[in-house]
Amino acid sequence: MISLTIRSYEGETDLQSISDLLKACEAVDKLNQEASISELRQVSDDPSLDKARDIRLWEDPDGKLIGIGHLEISTSDEVIDGFLSCRVHPSARSGNLERQIIAWGEERMREVQQDQGVHVKLRVSARDDKAGFIALLESSGFKSERCLLTMTRSLKEPISEPQLRANFTLRQVKPQQDAEAWVEMHNQSFIDAWNHHPLTVEHYKYLRSHPTYRPDLDLVAIAPDGTFAACCKCIINRESNTRNGHNEGWIDELGTRRGFRRIGLGRAILLSGMRQLQAAGMDMAKLSVDFNNPNGALELYESVGFHKLYTWISYIKDV
Repeated sequence: MISLTIRSYEGETDLQSISDLLKACEAVDKLNQEASISELRQVSDDPSLDKARDIRLWEDPDGKLIGIGHLEISTSDEVIDGFLSCRVHPSARSGNLERQIIAWGEERMREVQQDQGVHVKLRVSARDDKAGFIALLESSGFKSERCLLTMTRSLKEPISEPQLRANFTLRQVKPQQDAEAWVEMHNQSFIDAWNHHPLTVEHYKYLRSHPTYRPDLDLVAIAPDGTFAACCKCIINRESNTRNGHNEGWIDELGTRRGFRRIGLGRAILLSGMRQLQAAGMDMAKLSVDFNNPNGALELYESVGFHKLYTWISYIKDV
């Protein structure tokens, strides 16, 4: 058996080797999950990330990085979720390295359970065409819980004129000024969504500090009394587009506050976001949606021309 070195993340000096590993994985997996050094640096700056405990690296005897485990751990709640990303170099697969990374994720979540005294779960996502990885998860005790669709829509086709309800206004978000009102609206909009964890103002500010953030793609609908009623935030990742030969933007977040649903706000602000991506020169729009969304999100997206590209399955394991 080859002896591997398992160690903690050491910061800037590890970014190139991690980027190289993701590039090697992407060449085989085609998951659009490659990342540059600058993109990885932004992920490592997430204030919720414990850099010493939430990332593990596996190196072969020559010091080459061949595996990485990365956990995104939800903020304190009744149940804390750990979202595990498990990447193994193609040349090192079909052994037990993937199982080692999963076992590390379980052990880390047990530490969280001991530290915070709450129930914890480990989550991993797999695209539905990755039968080998799915078999590994199922044999490791994971159960499928939810299906998420990645959908796409050409922006070269006409986009209907948004019809905003009378006396409602639509404007760009002012990131600093709107922080508390936007976060409160977000949490009210997604409170009944599957696997919702409340957003904090701190994390909101972190997300708006991302290099891909553009205020012109961050829209909010405001009710006559000043209440933030709906939002649509889009992103364009120029690095990813250049790397993959794409010209696409993402509907990163779309939500309507409870009490303001079924009056056309979601449709109006979605169409406005699509038009903003179109004005920015994008040819395609993509988004992710819960197949069983209880508020008709899938039907809304289909009604404006989105169609399924592929399916991701969310797997879960009680730790």
